[in-house]
Amino acid sequence: MDMATLLRLLLLAPVLEELVVRAGLQQYLIERFYEPGSHTRLMPVLLSATAFSGLHLASGWTVVSAVFLPGLLLAMLYQATRDWRLCALTHAVFNGMALGVCMQ
Repeated sequence: MDMATLLRLLLLAPVLEELVVRAGLQQYLIERFYEPGSHTRLMPVLLSATAFSGLHLASGWTVVSAVFLPGLLLAMLYQATRDWRLCALTHAVFNGMALGVCMQ
């Protein structure tokens, strides 16, 4: 794997995707739908995880399915911390682990 691909998977994709999906979409959904003490806080998590999976559609349905759970975990992390940078770092770690598995 070349250095440009590693840079894209370990830095560029995590930062851009988390900026768009967590700091953008999920934050908008939180502000739009969140009501303290209600179950509506689940909607931003589920919708942003679904959108995150959809970003990977060009890679096929197997990838879309495979990234839903990590997307859900990232959405829950953002819901708890409201820190997209922490999500980007975690996303980069997920990508690194996936690369490690795929390269064996």
